[in-house]
Amino acid sequence: MSQTDYEITDAGDGTAKLRLVGDWTTTALGRLPQRLGKDLDGRKIESVDTRDLGRFDTAGALALVQASHCGVPKSAWTERPEAGRIYTMIEALERKSSPPPKQPDAFTRAFAKIGRGVYDFGAEAMLSLAFLGRLMEAVVEAAKNPGGIRWPAWVSQAERAGLDAIPIVMVTNFFIGAVVAFIGVDLLTDFGAQVFAVQLIGVAMFREFAVVIASVLLAGRSASAFAAEIGSMRMNQEVDAMQVMGVNPFQALVVPRLAALVLMLPLLTFMGMIGGLLGGLIVCWSSLNLGPAFFFQRLVEDGSMAQHMMVGLVKAPVFALVIAAIGCRQGMSVAGDVESLGRRVTAAVVQAIFAIILLDAVFALMFLELDI
Repeated sequence: MSQTDYEITDAGDGTAKLRLVGDWTTTALGRLPQRLGKDLDGRKIESVDTRDLGRFDTAGALALVQASHCGVPKSAWTERPEAGRIYTMIEALERKSSPPPKQPDAFTRAFAKIGRGVYDFGAEAMLSLAFLGRLMEAVVEAAKNPGGIRWPAWVSQAERAGLDAIPIVMVTNFFIGAVVAFIGVDLLTDFGAQVFAVQLIGVAMFREFAVVIASVLLAGRSASAFAAEIGSMRMNQEVDAMQVMGVNPFQALVVPRLAALVLMLPLLTFMGMIGGLLGGLIVCWSSLNLGPAFFFQRLVEDGSMAQHMMVGLVKAPVFALVIAAIGCRQGMSVAGDVESLGRRVTAAVVQAIFAIILLDAVFALMFLELDI
């Protein structure tokens, strides 16, 4: 069979005769339809010569329909009636199909996006309130019936979420304390008050950095793990199976994780304080020649350090509640697909970190008003 092509003969009065050559199929057409449309622009097909036409499928018919705005006469398909039937079917579908929907303008799209965002925010808020209500009910039930508490699950979650996180929390706070010490020594030396770098390190680590860094690490480490674990169980319908067997998923899955973080985050905060002080101590020792005895003596002599430490430790259980609740809430909202699991895990980490920063600002304002 000869190569796919066509010939156009001008018949006058704006009409033309079209001769089809070769296979007009999906694999053979290539860019021929675009060239045919340009050559037939403004001209009406009077007749079609199909004597040299090979195979003909819907792609070839669509190319003719789109190139000939006035269509091809039915008499043109006398020699190839099967090709004519394909052409007639494609022409009916193409000519009678509805035009594409009109695209909204930029303002409408922006307004619709804002509207969807507000609606999604409201829906998330309602689901969060529903989750909070069920969580409070499960906590009260656990307090009323201590014998029903699954202690092995509590201990396992405490080990995974708390004890296993001690090294990373201490190392991170160690470097944070060293950075604070470097900045404090550099600034205070200009005023001849470099000895007060010890108090700066103590206040920064006790009051803010230790609890915030530990909480952020748990948000990325534990909140994501909670969302992924519970979300996977939701995908595998294990949560539904628990409900069928009469097991409260909140008692079995959410409360142990919540209790583990509430118990472990104060411990992690305290360990973070120690790590930050060690980092600051090494910098002060190497830069100011202030030994460990003098460093800790300055901290002990300052009576406000105990108060700053209590401020940091008081914030830890609240941050733990928020981190665990957000992680479990996102896990419980996972649908049956992997994409939903990924979105919920990401949302758990982002929302937990945002909530930590927001709550820390609220605590700062509250303690400022209370002069603590």
